[in-house]
Amino acid sequence: MRTRLLPLLIVLMAAVLLALGIPLGVSVAAAQQQKVVVDRIDDTARFASLAQFVTDACSSTRSSTDERLETLSSELTSYHDVYGIRAGVFCRTDIPMAQAPASFFLPDEGVVRDAFEEAKLSRRSHDPKQVWPWQRGRLVVASPVIRDGDVVAVVVTDSPTGQMRSRILHGWLVIGLGEIAAMLLAVGAALRLTGWVLRPVRVLDATTHAIASGRLKSRVAAAGGPPELRRLARAFNEMADNVEDVLEQQRAFVADASHQLRNPLSALLLRIELLALELPEDNEEIASVRTEGKRLAEVLDDLLDLALAEHTEADLRTTDIGALTAERVAAWTPTAEAKGVRLVGDCPPTTAWADPVTLSSALDAVIDNAVKFTPEDQCVEVRVAADGDRSTVFVSDHGPGLTDEELARVGDRFWRSGRHQNVKGSGLGLSISRTLLAAGGGTISYARHEPHGLTVTVSVPRTRPTA
Repeated sequence: MRTRLLPLLIVLMAAVLLALGIPLGVSVAAAQQQKVVVDRIDDTARFASLAQFVTDACSSTRSSTDERLETLSSELTSYHDVYGIRAGVFCRTDIPMAQAPASFFLPDEGVVRDAFEEAKLSRRSHDPKQVWPWQRGRLVVASPVIRDGDVVAVVVTDSPTGQMRSRILHGWLVIGLGEIAAMLLAVGAALRLTGWVLRPVRVLDATTHAIASGRLKSRVAAAGGPPELRRLARAFNEMADNVEDVLEQQRAFVADASHQLRNPLSALLLRIELLALELPEDNEEIASVRTEGKRLAEVLDDLLDLALAEHTEADLRTTDIGALTAERVAAWTPTAEAKGVRLVGDCPPTTAWADPVTLSSALDAVIDNAVKFTPEDQCVEVRVAADGDRSTVFVSDHGPGLTDEELARVGDRFWRSGRHQNVKGSGLGLSISRTLLAAGGGTISYARHEPHGLTVTVSVPRTRPTA
């Protein structure tokens, strides 16, 4: 969730900073240019005041000894030498009254010509267009020289923009550094904020996973975060307490019921045996009652084992899965031979984390089923393999197998295939094995074994499961 929430917050903060930074950058550029334009307006106004009193400067008979004209020319030359700005005073007929440098003349078209023509209409030229740092434009400002209410000449300044563009770029750099610093600060704040908000969610997720994995004692620790999430954590703990109480009551009921029923059942079976002594040995009804009584006793024993399995924690240790499996194959070989079934084992050494007692019980239940349902003169294959981070035991038989619907239900409590109702068993063995294996991170699964039969896969982790 943090990887989804954090980019969203960063994008929003970046959008806000850009929304503030872009107008600020435009404002800085406009302010720098306006400052230059105001300076040029002041300069053209000063030159216009000097040119206003130059007599006959624009006539064809102007005197070459006009001191005012010489002063104007000297000012323009000094201005150009100091600032590098071209400046000139031009008569309405485009004839230069004075200019610096000497090569500065009015062009036939362009920005200078447009500013000159506008100033001839007795008003200052419009402000130049904004010049950006990546442009090499020039700033042209023109002001009219008015004498007796008439425009007799125009002052034109043509300024380079290199320094102005450098100042704009410097201002943008300062803004950019400020934006980066603000963005880093915002990212740090977002990290702290998302951590503060999502920490209870992570704890809740880990606790939920632990409870789903069978660790019912897990609870959400009291932590910071928004009040709503703290209330959710308390409500979750209350729910987990209630669920654990209900499951504990269920387990206790099953265990107590199984234990309490065993004594009356044992007494009943004893009376049946005494009654059988009074009846013929081949009495079918007594034999049937004996069988059902023994089956009921096995169910009660399995129920008690299941209740204990759900309450037992795994004693995990490094175990040689190959050696343990070979031991169980050897233990079940006489039973298989007595039934006419060959039990074949391929058990190379491989280690994994498992509870030896639990794994032995699970393998006993699986091999027992495989031998029980395998016809005479067929074989049961037991194979051990290590694949990545799991060690696996495969038990394959050549029995009748299961349909897709039966495969989906195998391992459920008390479930038995309709075709195997007459086979001895309670339907709890595989369920008990699954419960015991799950406590240590192990699994048990079922699949078809071609051309017929069933393959049961028992898998345990090769690394120690996390608590």
